[in-house]
Amino acid sequence: MKKVTVPSLWLMIMLVAFPQISETIFTPSLPDISAALGVTNSAVQLTLSIYFIGFAVGVFCWGWISDYIGRRPAMLGGLIVYGLGSLLCYYSPTLTMLLASRFIQAFGAATGSIITQTILRESVSGNKRHAMFAQISAVIAFTPAVGPLIGGWVDQVLGYRAVFFTLVLMSICLFVYAFFRLPETTSVSMRSKVKIAPIARRMLRSPRVIVFGVLIGGINGVLFSYYAEAPFIFIEHFELPPGLFGCLGIVVALASIVGAMLSKRMLTRYPAERIIHIGGLVMTLGALLLTTMSLSMGLPKFPAMLSMILGIFVILMGAGIALPNCLSLALSSFQDVVGTAGAIFSLGYYLLVSLATWGMSQLHNGSLITMPLYFLALSGGMWLLSRRYILEES
Repeated sequence: MKKVTVPSLWLMIMLVAFPQISETIFTPSLPDISAALGVTNSAVQLTLSIYFIGFAVGVFCWGWISDYIGRRPAMLGGLIVYGLGSLLCYYSPTLTMLLASRFIQAFGAATGSIITQTILRESVSGNKRHAMFAQISAVIAFTPAVGPLIGGWVDQVLGYRAVFFTLVLMSICLFVYAFFRLPETTSVSMRSKVKIAPIARRMLRSPRVIVFGVLIGGINGVLFSYYAEAPFIFIEHFELPPGLFGCLGIVVALASIVGAMLSKRMLTRYPAERIIHIGGLVMTLGALLLTTMSLSMGLPKFPAMLSMILGIFVILMGAGIALPNCLSLALSSFQDVVGTAGAIFSLGYYLLVSLATWGMSQLHNGSLITMPLYFLALSGGMWLLSRRYILEES
């Protein structure tokens, strides 16, 4: 069998990172969008939930399509749809049209996640794959910093619509780069008419697959619920301008990088299952710290803000420890149908991310304690789940 060709690491990083940039780049603009469209803060947070519904549908469709037509044409097709959705976001005059445009944008962006992960899973294995996922996770941890940092300053200088036009330009650049540099990584003989139903039944009978899906969905749910709620906490309550709020993405990036580096280092001493459990424990302790800090808001605004940032850092560091190992282990028993299995798996956990961000929008009430308590419930639940179904059975 012909050896699988692995594209350049930097190309894969850019392709797997741009969906996160698309998600986070406009979060500093949420208060401005709410005011411009005349809708409530809770309603405008639905732009995050709808993104993950579109993303969930997208990863299912593109992963399945890539098994039929190959990774390269599926990636290029998704980038075209992504660019169209970004352009529609730019022209959206109402919240309804913006939500529909975000769905289209996310549907196209899903190629960057599912197809890049599929390429990694089918080309490397074992600890090398764990390490590669950790390495890529450490590098793309900059994307949460890049997104709000760019979006905050673009919004502050040019307005929120210019943020969406920035994504249109990014889609064009990515398409050109992928068109010239992305090789086909699966041979014609490997493309089979895979039947979805038997694979789905096989996955549903695997408790480990279900648990990993819940953990990945929950971890990402915490991250993107932060992006849904944080603009209203830091811009409205702590009165940071959008540009400075965007700089807080550096904290998210550093937390994820530190977590991914610790994960990679721990692989030399512990199995990946134990590292997942450790990551869940760190997230829970961070959420407990954030809750405690939020209940002690008698402090002046600046120390209070720093204490909240510290709690968020610990939570996201724990996420950085656990997430690469969850992604690496999740489909280890499905290498024979990794494209379609990855599509089904991603459909499930991105729907959970959408559910988590929707929950945050429904709980939004302007209180500083709401987000910490929500994170404590999610993190504690994931820690107990990892202890019961991953650590004890490994």
